[in-house]
Amino acid sequence: MSLVELIAQADERGLAVSGLACLDRCVPLLGGDDEVLRPLWASLAEGAGPDDWAGRLEEVRGKLGAAAGGDGDGDEAVALARRMLTTAPARRSAAELRPWADACSVAALRIHRLLDGAAVRDDDADQVGGLPRALHAARAGESPAGGRTEGVSPLVAAELRRQVAVLERLSAHGPTGLRGALEVATEGRRVLRAAVSRRSRRKD
Repeated sequence: MSLVELIAQADERGLAVSGLACLDRCVPLLGGDDEVLRPLWASLAEGAGPDDWAGRLEEVRGKLGAAAGGDGDGDEAVALARRMLTTAPARRSAAELRPWADACSVAALRIHRLLDGAAVRDDDADQVGGLPRALHAARAGESPAGGRTEGVSPLVAAELRRQVAVLERLSAHGPTGLRGALEVATEGRRVLRAAVSRRSRRKD
């Protein structure tokens, strides 16, 4: 299935994990360390209380100083990452989590594109849903390559594959797929942290 189809069919836990994994991969932009989102991951584990998510979400927002939002000081990638956190629903219901997970998916893909110094920039005028047409088609499974990654830069293509992998693991394994999803997020966070570092060197 395409990423769009996986999000449309995911249950409440899958949606929460999908959005959280996108945020986790992008947390270096918010100045967070590798453990800052662990309380939220723990709130999605089997046996966690129904109200754990809301309480731990506020805890994480406080640590990252993002509860009030902000524009990222003009940095679009930072602003997109911050919005993922500030718009996370306090109530863990599929109805509220689905639009958030979908928005996080788009934001994470756009962030990776913004951080990809080799990405082509002249397709900004040809966008669908906030993404270049080729990336939008790959996300929806409508590209000539069967929804894989034709016309998409390697950094962005890898993020697209990670998003699909997270949802497939949750769909196939339920709560036991949480560890695998966290491993995917951790790998992606390392990749993004390196991309942020490269961007900083280019600016210098």
